[in-house]
Amino acid sequence: AWCRTKASEHPILFIEDIQNKVVEQLKTSGYTEVAERYSHYRKEQEQKRFDSQRVTIQKRDGRTVSFKPEKIAIAMGKAFSAGSTEGRLSDEMTHVVLRLTDRVASVIKGDGLEPVTVQIEQIQDLVEQTLMKTGHHEVARRYIVYRKERALEREKEGTKEVAQVTLDRPLEIKQPDGSTQALDLGKMRETTTEACRGLEDKVSVDLVLKRTLQNCFNGMTEKQVDEAALLAVRSLVEQEPAYTWVAARVLLRKIYREVLGKPVTLDGMKQQYAEVFKQSLEFLVEKERLHPDLLEFDLERLGQALKPERDLQFQYMGLQILYDRYFIHDEQRRLESPQIFWMRVAMGLALNEKHRKNDWAIEFYETLSSFRFVSSTPTLFNSGTLRPQLSSCFLTTISDDLDNIFKCVKDNAMLSKWSGGLGNDWTEVRALGAHIKGTNGKSQGVIPFMKVANDTAVAVNQGGKRKGAVCGYLESWHLDVEEFLELRKNLGDERRRTHDMHTANWLPDLFLKRVSSDGSWTLFSPNEVPELHNLYGKAFEKRYEEYEQLAKDGKMRQFRTVSAVELWRKMIVMLFETGHPWMTFKDPSNIRSPQDHTGVVHSSNLCTEILLNTTKDETAVCNLGSVNLSAHTTSAGLDEEQLARTVRMAVRMLDDVIDITYYPTQEARRANQQHRPVGLGVMGFQDALYLQGISYASDQGVEFADQSMELVSYYAILASSELAKERGRYTSYVGSKWDRGLLPIDTIELLREERDGHLEMDVSMCKDWAPVREAVRSHGMRNCNVMAIAPTATIANIIGVTASIEPTFKNIFVKSNLSGEFTMMNPFLVEELKALSVWDETMIEDLKYFDGSLREVERIPQVVKDRYVTAFEVGHEWLIECASRRQKWIDMGQSLNLYVDEPSGKKLSHTYQLAWRKGLKTTYYLRSLAATHVEKSTVDVNRYGRNPLGHKWKKDEPTPEAQQCRIDNGDDCEACQ
Repeated sequence: AWCRTKASEHPILFIEDIQNKVVEQLKTSGYTEVAERYSHYRKEQEQKRFDSQRVTIQKRDGRTVSFKPEKIAIAMGKAFSAGSTEGRLSDEMTHVVLRLTDRVASVIKGDGLEPVTVQIEQIQDLVEQTLMKTGHHEVARRYIVYRKERALEREKEGTKEVAQVTLDRPLEIKQPDGSTQALDLGKMRETTTEACRGLEDKVSVDLVLKRTLQNCFNGMTEKQVDEAALLAVRSLVEQEPAYTWVAARVLLRKIYREVLGKPVTLDGMKQQYAEVFKQSLEFLVEKERLHPDLLEFDLERLGQALKPERDLQFQYMGLQILYDRYFIHDEQRRLESPQIFWMRVAMGLALNEKHRKNDWAIEFYETLSSFRFVSSTPTLFNSGTLRPQLSSCFLTTISDDLDNIFKCVKDNAMLSKWSGGLGNDWTEVRALGAHIKGTNGKSQGVIPFMKVANDTAVAVNQGGKRKGAVCGYLESWHLDVEEFLELRKNLGDERRRTHDMHTANWLPDLFLKRVSSDGSWTLFSPNEVPELHNLYGKAFEKRYEEYEQLAKDGKMRQFRTVSAVELWRKMIVMLFETGHPWMTFKDPSNIRSPQDHTGVVHSSNLCTEILLNTTKDETAVCNLGSVNLSAHTTSAGLDEEQLARTVRMAVRMLDDVIDITYYPTQEARRANQQHRPVGLGVMGFQDALYLQGISYASDQGVEFADQSMELVSYYAILASSELAKERGRYTSYVGSKWDRGLLPIDTIELLREERDGHLEMDVSMCKDWAPVREAVRSHGMRNCNVMAIAPTATIANIIGVTASIEPTFKNIFVKSNLSGEFTMMNPFLVEELKALSVWDETMIEDLKYFDGSLREVERIPQVVKDRYVTAFEVGHEWLIECASRRQKWIDMGQSLNLYVDEPSGKKLSHTYQLAWRKGLKTTYYLRSLAATHVEKSTVDVNRYGRNPLGHKWKKDEPTPEAQQCRIDNGDDCEACQ
């Protein structure tokens, strides 16, 4: 009532006045203790806002400074005093200015719980709006006139600065010997011009120079000048994506300086590359960073085979990642340039080639350095080193035995130390409360042991190069499954939480069938149902139902019957709340496995694409690499001949890994050398669609997913068979599906039979597979498994393509990784918008405001919008259909992220049941909206229906915020008008 009365007297109320009135009313009503707690709460909140406040102001030249509300008061005071007859502020005016300043400052700060960056123009807009809203129209007019005058002055000054870049102050550069030397602006212009060469129609040498000089100060070293240039160019990427290549070239110059130990131009390095390559390898061998066997190659010939111009292929983020994490260094000095790095990796992979070792090294180098194929991160890290652990993934089964549990924890540590991702199958470990015969006690269940594995992954962080990572798998009939689902929750007993370990449900088909029929589901302790762990398909169903009957007859010690639908709902809820456990499917992973004759697939790996048998004595290992589809695609489609060459070379490299790699455990060595699995995947799928003008969410996109994977599968199987002819079959080949004449496409019918029809997979094909079948029949296979699509997050970033089979996340967003934050623009979209003559500052603002989506941008034709749909606009049905088409050709799995806009329990349930019916073996992360947003501090938000005060409106009718504003303030709020 007090608020309504005061509002009728004055159009604006201050939150502090309302809070003071609350305290007064509490005391008047006799609630003195409540009033004290309320006052204490206010102080706590104010302190929190003060402590966490990180408001910064972005100036017009790009610099950020701390927020000082007094500057608002000064500017506003000048506007008030300019209309005063005395030329100064009265006490009453001063009070008004301070209260209005508080109003503006409170809007800028928001709730104070998140860091805020505000452009100076936004603050001035907000001052104008506040003056108008509070009835000070004449003061606002004077303030607007003053702003326009200052803008004209800055425009004149800015034009002059860009037209002629000069030093406005002497700058001294510190030399290595401690002396100083004047900054040579002419030399700086030369190096900047070199970095911009070939891009002059898109980038500005003068603008880069101007921004660089703004970052310079007296006493800088040459290294710091390069860093200043890099910062300058990075800030321009969102205006023009071509600046990413300029930034990469600036970084290249820094890399060259470290490798040579002295400054050198890009052109100068070309002349020295072969010589530097030899010197670098010899030095790294001497420093015990590389294996001495590398010096047995013909270094002169390999040096001449290098292609220095390929250093210019890198975008900035890719090169920065290589610099930070992949190049071999000594005391923080990088000793590899990009082409030396690619050749070092190629040589490491060719070490065991018995014939034409130098030829193979050059062939491998050509394949890698042209970005047609890239090996996985462990191979890039360790190829040619003294401990060449080149394998990517390790899968273990943990037995219900204390010795084996802690042996596997130690194995996790050793495998993680050498850069491997881990998948642990925990299903055999008995449940909470299960009887322990040896001690006559009760088990603590599987959860405490998983906690130990979680902490081990944190402690052993993959050689300091990236975080340790492990995923724990549990079958959904395990009695501890409900607690397993909650492992990633932020609430509950921390001793039974694993915040750093990924988790995944290992779901049998029978459970999904029970969910579909709204049936019951029985949970068991694995020590009482030992066969279930090693059974799948109809054999599993038969034995599971027998155990259920034993439980009903009172012949089981431990069990619990639950609703299958309720358990499924809990899985869905936990997946939405915590992102875990992922949904992976036991039966299709086993029924379609080529190695069904030698064991059982008990889990997948860290990224859910590897599906290999594991036992107590065998740790499954997989060796990964990915073909870049975009490098083999033109507007006319895939270049099949070139793709065939790349796939053959890739399979050979992957097979070489098996004999070269360092094995941290004997179980890993035994499994890898006996079965020789490799996982060839793809990346740049979305880029390949763009090159052909195809939308991901279309029938053409689905067809391309099908046809491209068929070609990769065709030539990968053929390549492995050709290697079998040259090198021999893998040891456990006899009895495999390959040996029985079954290719991946043939196993779909087996799955259909086992499922009794719960399968909706396309089985069409384009190629004549008779030559492949004949090759396998005649020569066998070198590798038990050949294909798996990994996430490729880092290696795709290195070569500048979209990751794996992912759709474009957003057309503009900020990507964060261990190398920092990078503004990502969709270069295909930018070029198309340029061709339509609509790429300008306004379009950049549009993309920022709508978080990279084109749906609301009116200037863009609908056909273009359809082509550039983002991940959340594609629709999960399209993602799953594309994945299903690929899955029919793949003998393992694929890391499939699912993007669901506005998720609900019903939608998520439909999504994962659809994935199961479509024959997918696994799924990976569930992505929901509102993950990352572009900073909008440079966007004029008034243009988009939201003014600086936060009121929104539509074209035809006011929103509730605008309606309430009009009730409170009449028609004085111009923003709401």
